[in-house]
Amino acid sequence: MNVPPPLPPTPSPKRRRGLLIGGIVGGSVLLLVLTGYFVVRSIIASGITQGPDKLFGEQHLKTTVALVELHKVRFGKYPATLRDLKFTGQWDQLALQSVGYYPNADWTGYYVEVQRGWIGKPSLEMPDDFWRGTGYSSSLKPKTN
Repeated sequence: MNVPPPLPPTPSPKRRRGLLIGGIVGGSVLLLVLTGYFVVRSIIASGITQGPDKLFGEQHLKTTVALVELHKVRFGKYPATLRDLKFTGQWDQLALQSVGYYPNADWTGYYVEVQRGWIGKPSLEMPDDFWRGTGYSSSLKPKTN
């Protein structure tokens, strides 16, 4: 006669209680993260951040252009990446992490755009005079953006 395999041992009451508490804590953390995500998304969608996004985005753009142009004056070419910039400050990193930078192959021109202002991506239109004397070229904008 075939004997069925033994049942796995039932967890002790202490272990069951620990698993229950762990599940509740894990579920609560997941719920908090999801709630936070949806709150931030709804704040951005409401448009309330447009002003600060534009303000921060414009500052990020101007800081990045100034640093890139200074690099060109010092080294004769634009940097291959923003990580190649020398003598940046801690505040500069906020700007540099908030933009997309696309140099041409021989580093004689570049395209730069703001990816993040304060929270979201701002819509910026800089006047043509702003770009005069720089290596900026809108023709270097990547096709995927």
